[in-house]
Amino acid sequence: MKLLTYCILLAISLFLSACDFAGLNNPYAEVEGRRAVLYQSFSERPKHLDPAVAYSENEYAFIAQIYEPPFQYHYLKRPYQLVPLTASKMPDVRCLNEQGETLGQIEKVQSCTFTDYLIEIQAKIYYQPHPALAKNEDGDYLYHHLSGAQIQPLNTLGDFSNVGSRELTADDYVYQIKRLAHPKVQSPIAEIMKNYIVGFDDFSKQVGNKPKTAIKNLSLAGVEVINRYQYRIRIKGKYPQFIYWLAMPFFSPMPWEADVFYDQPGLNDKNITLDWFPIGTGAYFLAENNPNRRMILLKNPNFHQETYPAEGEPEDKTSGLLTDAGKSLPFIDKVVFMLEKETIPYWTKFMQGYYDASGIASDSFDQAIQFTGSGGIALTDSMKEKGIQLQTAVETSSFYLGFNMLDSTVGGITEQARKLRQAIAIAIDQEEFIAIFMNGRGVAAQGVLPPGIFGFADDKTGINPYVYDWQNGRVQRKKIEAARQLMTEAGFANGIDPKTKEPLILYFDTTATSVDDRPRMSWYRKQFAKLGIELVIRATDYNRFQEKMRAGNAQIFGWGWNADYPDPENFFFLLYGPNAKVKFGGENAGNYQNPEFDQLFEQMRNMENSKQRYQIIQQMQEIVRHDAPWVFGLHPKQFSLFHGWYKNLKANLMANNELKYRRIDTVARAEKRQQWNKPVVWPLVLGGVLFVLMLVPAVRAYHQRSVAKPQSR
Repeated sequence: MKLLTYCILLAISLFLSACDFAGLNNPYAEVEGRRAVLYQSFSERPKHLDPAVAYSENEYAFIAQIYEPPFQYHYLKRPYQLVPLTASKMPDVRCLNEQGETLGQIEKVQSCTFTDYLIEIQAKIYYQPHPALAKNEDGDYLYHHLSGAQIQPLNTLGDFSNVGSRELTADDYVYQIKRLAHPKVQSPIAEIMKNYIVGFDDFSKQVGNKPKTAIKNLSLAGVEVINRYQYRIRIKGKYPQFIYWLAMPFFSPMPWEADVFYDQPGLNDKNITLDWFPIGTGAYFLAENNPNRRMILLKNPNFHQETYPAEGEPEDKTSGLLTDAGKSLPFIDKVVFMLEKETIPYWTKFMQGYYDASGIASDSFDQAIQFTGSGGIALTDSMKEKGIQLQTAVETSSFYLGFNMLDSTVGGITEQARKLRQAIAIAIDQEEFIAIFMNGRGVAAQGVLPPGIFGFADDKTGINPYVYDWQNGRVQRKKIEAARQLMTEAGFANGIDPKTKEPLILYFDTTATSVDDRPRMSWYRKQFAKLGIELVIRATDYNRFQEKMRAGNAQIFGWGWNADYPDPENFFFLLYGPNAKVKFGGENAGNYQNPEFDQLFEQMRNMENSKQRYQIIQQMQEIVRHDAPWVFGLHPKQFSLFHGWYKNLKANLMANNELKYRRIDTVARAEKRQQWNKPVVWPLVLGGVLFVLMLVPAVRAYHQRSVAKPQSR
């Protein structure tokens, strides 16, 4: 029996010593210990990492940490305020006449033929280490003339044995603007910039089919290098919003060496491109790009001096947002983005502490959020127990149902068509849509502008009086009877089309083709049915839908817009007549045109924010509410969850480079992870004991045979 006991104890000890219980639940192969590592996720690989081309949210999540335009949004101040980033100060902006003579500071002059932006950047800012900048002892670039044999063994940027860096110069910003104009780059803002930057269109035609590297020695009339640290941009007329473009990645610097390096034949076949491996001066660089598993940002060892803001809004100090004031950025050394296509495993890992932040999917909403009796929202008790923080913010986005104003039934500015559109706007219950399909994460729109944009009114004066009433100090949607009365006045009593004596048939063009979209489409049918209208859903793929919009063949459609910059011009231009999609190929998807609105837009667009500009905006809102070219839909409300160890969190809907301000309390995170992920060991131990006990008969039989075996002579 001693042998049996020994075997059992030995088996159990071996079993236990072989198991590293501490790492059973950890999804990360490497042990980070207490390093300042942030764990995030992504669900779709970024298509472009070239700042001249990238223009989507999932792409900006990466490139905004890597590239640095001359200006950025202050992290804490509201309303949103631009401040220098690589620039040494805000630009010197001057108004010029047709002869190029300076008329004075832009804010003191009513009209300009040209506007000059003189930008001065800081000295001693350096690019991240990169093989495109590597040189030998003679000062020659090591990797600008690679042979096919040299390229053959390369698979990633890390396969280059040498890297280099150099100082950022004004020429790098000028070079990037030239890249925006090159047809081969296909920048999505090229058509817009042709309307503003002097000589941009001519330069684009001049470079034509020339290699991208050819632009280095070509001149663009509206962009000029003054000296090593200064450059000038000249635009047509007066366009105050241009300063906002200078805070977007499009206007980040690009070293000419990058194009020379990446344009070498053979590297594209290896996926060694600027779209895959960016090069910037920002707080982070992309160390690993494996979109089928993970993407990793590391702290740029060459990052210039930048400190956490020392001022913000009054409440920022009490909420702890100024604790790190004056400290060097960034605080986080490494950012790991893990691919997560499914929401359930992502949510589980967040609850275990393996992700530091999370959104809230619909199937997890009730687990995280509860509604209070007053209609407010709060975290559930289980979330509070874990010290999880909730942050909400109404996004600077607008989603709407648009009418094609060229359509013979719903379009035009006749009284009949206007009342039909107003009736539909009342019938479509946006509050119900938000409650059913968005878990309450949205705000019903009252006009063109979302909250946070100058000109938005959040009191009684800001409601849409054609759809809502102001009752007992709050907004109340008009009763459906009001909509039915409008239908009668429009000549469609009870929804009957007088031409056919049948229910009026309207067509909703959409890209909602999946099974998951069916409940939403069914809901829309029910909304129109309140008025006796039969809604026919015409679902097509995205390309076909775009063709129909360009040709003006859609009747009713869903559309949306995210703010490029925090100015009302960026929303009202969606209804400006000369931007009509069918006639001019612009962003006015519904082809709305009202001479009075257009005149006010032209007056408002280039004004500085003032009481006069505010009043003009209210006039424009009234015109659009009355004409109803849109059924004003909603402004999404962002719900974000953060663990208690994640610090310096403040929603900034304009800035995308927020990671450098964030901080992780690694000690608190390690303690919570250990507490929340203690493995239940006893079932494994019990299983091991039972397994050993199953061996007892065999061990005993073996022992008996050994005793009974006759001794050899």
